[in-house]
Amino acid sequence: MTAWTCPKGDRRFGRRNQSHECAPAMTLEEYFAADGPPFERAIFEAVHAHLSTLGPLHLEPVAVGLFFKRSRTFVELRPMTRWMVLSFILSTRVDDPRITRQVAVSGSRVYHQTKLRTPEDVDEQVRGWLTDAYLSTPL
Repeated sequence: MTAWTCPKGDRRFGRRNQSHECAPAMTLEEYFAADGPPFERAIFEAVHAHLSTLGPLHLEPVAVGLFFKRSRTFVELRPMTRWMVLSFILSTRVDDPRITRQVAVSGSRVYHQTKLRTPEDVDEQVRGWLTDAYLSTPL
C-alpha cells in the first residue's frame, strides 16, 4: 500500500525520506478524545463511510487532522472553528463554486479544497470527487 514507512514515527508516505513531522499517528480514539468541534466526527464518518466502499484504505489520524492514504495521502480532513476543510488531489481541475482553493502540485495533479459544515455536505458531487481522488492515486 505504501512506498515508505518512517522508522521513527511508523507513518506511511508515498516517497522514501519524504519530509514530515516525525511523530507517530494517533489512534482514532485518541484523535477524537481531543477537544475538536462538535461537527467533526459526523463529517469524518460520512467521508470515511464512502471511501471505505472503494477498496483498501489507510487512515492516519494526526494532530492537525485525518489523512486518508493509498500509496500516499489523497484526501485530508482538517478541523476549523466552523467547518472541516476537505482536501483532495485530482488529475483535472474542478470547476465548482464550492471549491475554495486549487493548486497545481505536479504534472497534471491539482490539489483542491472545499468546506464541509455538516455531514449532508458530503453529497453525491463530493462523493464523486472522493471516488475520483481514490481511483487516481496509485496503489
